[in-house]
Amino acid sequence: MENLVKLVTLPHDMWVYLAIDLALALMLLVAMKWLTRMFRKDMGSVTEELGVKDNFAFGISIAGGMLSLCIVLASAVGRHIGHGYQNAALGMLTFGVVGIVLVKFGRFAHDKLVLNRLDTMEMISERSVSVALVDAASLVASAIILRSIMLWVEGSNLNAIIAVTTGFMVVLAILLVMTRFYEARYASENQNDSFQGALRKGQLALAIDHTGNLLGTATIVTSAARLLVYDPAGYVSNITGWLVVSVCLAFALQLTVLLSKKIILFGMNYRQEVDHQHNVGVASLGFALSIGIALVVNGVLEFLL
Repeated sequence: MENLVKLVTLPHDMWVYLAIDLALALMLLVAMKWLTRMFRKDMGSVTEELGVKDNFAFGISIAGGMLSLCIVLASAVGRHIGHGYQNAALGMLTFGVVGIVLVKFGRFAHDKLVLNRLDTMEMISERSVSVALVDAASLVASAIILRSIMLWVEGSNLNAIIAVTTGFMVVLAILLVMTRFYEARYASENQNDSFQGALRKGQLALAIDHTGNLLGTATIVTSAARLLVYDPAGYVSNITGWLVVSVCLAFALQLTVLLSKKIILFGMNYRQEVDHQHNVGVASLGFALSIGIALVVNGVLEFLL
């Protein structure tokens, strides 16, 4: 049998660490569900919204929140194998709680700063799938970048927590900049019309297109972790490094995706199809290109570095 299946040698107590991490991760997910209900007092329970009211938008938003937390927790699971069970549990709880706080703060900031002209919770309660998609994508995008920062830092000390927290501020800045850039593009090509107003009207194709933009941006920004050197005491250099490199990568992605759309969709007015004809199929292609090209760039940088 050993000649047919050759397994990597695993630590004998790995299963204990795995059980600790999974148990704490499940506990944190339950806490996330409880916090979601506490912050959304105007809505019913998850069971009521999904099983009784069939509020699909609410389900999409909740799914985005749960997935974002799982992505963040993935950076903490297994981080402390071999450091003792108590240290493993403490490290998992530390990063998990920090993750929950940052995810919840990120959602609040996204609602108040990024989509500042929309009442996101009210729109979701009114079953707006378009707003729910953008809401979920912003959470997942934040979590993707936050995970890369958590894997980038070393240890679980105060310096690491400061680096993660300040790095998350960079995440919000990037999402804000890219959304404003998208809004400016939309207004310039639609007679000064409002992007957020279009989302309010339920423009699904536009939401899908912007969702791809957010997730693609988050995916390519993770490459910054390979280009920057972590300095535990370099609080300022860590922030400025992530900000400068991330913005450069994000705008490089936008230009590459734009060029790809012009080549692949030659002869078609992409913006006309998405903005005015609400063509979900064309928007889905843009969604795939944004994420796909970001993954290709990440692969190239990973191979070179």
